[in-house]
Amino acid sequence: MTLHLALLLSLFGLTAIGTASLVQADSEILGFAVVSEAPKDKARVSAKVSVNDAVSDMKLLASETILNNLIWKKLEICHAMRIEGYKVVDGFQVVTVHVIDAGMLPMSLQSFAGDCLIRKAVEIAPLVD
Repeated sequence: MTLHLALLLSLFGLTAIGTASLVQADSEILGFAVVSEAPKDKARVSAKVSVNDAVSDMKLLASETILNNLIWKKLEICHAMRIEGYKVVDGFQVVTVHVIDAGMLPMSLQSFAGDCLIRKAVEIAPLVD
């Protein structure tokens, strides 16, 4: 009887561990992003995204809630953001967004943000007049 009980407890323990790893996989992740192109479609914004200090080009996917956010409506090239959400096949599904100063970005994105701001000042700003 104790052998059966030990096997059941072991099986239950493995099931619990498997469930815990699934729950962790679905948890929100923190990322930082810099808009890399002038957004044409606010639902899919091109950006350099840093998650766990690994930088990649991704599309930021905005839900209806995010699309109605004033921050998202004013989004421009070179804007730096702190985002929370989920990695999905098409990009990064944004759940929360906060615009931040480029100095608050991880080091892996700061050089890109600086270059972007210089390029914006030289190429785009003179066209405004």
